[in-house]
Amino acid sequence: MQLSNLAFVFPGQGSQSIGMLNELASVFPEVNDIFQHASDALNIDLWSILTHDSAQQLNQTRYTQPIMLAAGVAVWTIWTKHTQLRPSLMAGHSLGEYTALVCADALEFTDAIKLVAERGKLMQQAVPEGVGKMAAILGLDDAEVIAVCNEASADTFVSAANFNAPGQVVIAGHQDAVERAMNLAKEKGAKRVIAIPVSVPSHCLLMQDAAERLADQLSNITISRPTIKLIHNVDAAFHESPDSIRLCVKEQLFKPVLWVDTITAMSTQGIDTFIECGPGKVLLGLNKRINKEAFHGAIHDSETLKAIMEHINV
Repeated sequence: MQLSNLAFVFPGQGSQSIGMLNELASVFPEVNDIFQHASDALNIDLWSILTHDSAQQLNQTRYTQPIMLAAGVAVWTIWTKHTQLRPSLMAGHSLGEYTALVCADALEFTDAIKLVAERGKLMQQAVPEGVGKMAAILGLDDAEVIAVCNEASADTFVSAANFNAPGQVVIAGHQDAVERAMNLAKEKGAKRVIAIPVSVPSHCLLMQDAAERLADQLSNITISRPTIKLIHNVDAAFHESPDSIRLCVKEQLFKPVLWVDTITAMSTQGIDTFIECGPGKVLLGLNKRINKEAFHGAIHDSETLKAIMEHINV
């Protein structure tokens, strides 16, 4: 049964941490099952990377993406096995959109794991390490950040990549342009300017070549109409047709994530309960700033799972 006021959202890169699902895995065998499935698909021991290897390896895009996808699907699988209640809307932040597509039955899990692993490789190939950069600008409004990026762009460029919350915008582009924008933002009164430790600059034009190559991969993958409505990053709108979904997924790689618009769109459709499904609570913090009146929760261990179920009266 779908609850008309309930939405599930799925995190992307940046929410990962060593051992992040250990407690859930000790209680629910679904976690190990999902990770074994994903590891078999790639012939890589993803669970070992997540639990035993260094954070440096976990934070490499080619590993982070399938691990975060598997983590979100694992939490969703636990939810579906312990309750018949389903959200009426879904969304995922950046990489999390792939998780949402799997959980909405639009994308088969094995296909998605292979796709995001290839996505990570294509992104890394498109921009050698050290060429690009991302940073978070806190305390300026969207228009001010866009103006800063325009001013900082010359022979190299920087642009807004993630509109995450009011007063929080992530920028991406060439390293020198991003650094110019960071300095300009400070001059214009930004409260904080934080370099983001990522190996590739996502959601900017530096990813356009990778997006074209990703489109070739997408053309060979079956995409179905979602069984749960899904709001996409690129336009904060719902798309049903497989071709429209393919285009959204392609464009997402080099266009900004409209997260504020996404949560706002959900709110206007009657959503007053937002649950982050996956490790951490990055989206929970953002969502609280976007819709202060709604209930916001996050499922990342057995205690938070129980609390969410009690809140929704499962």
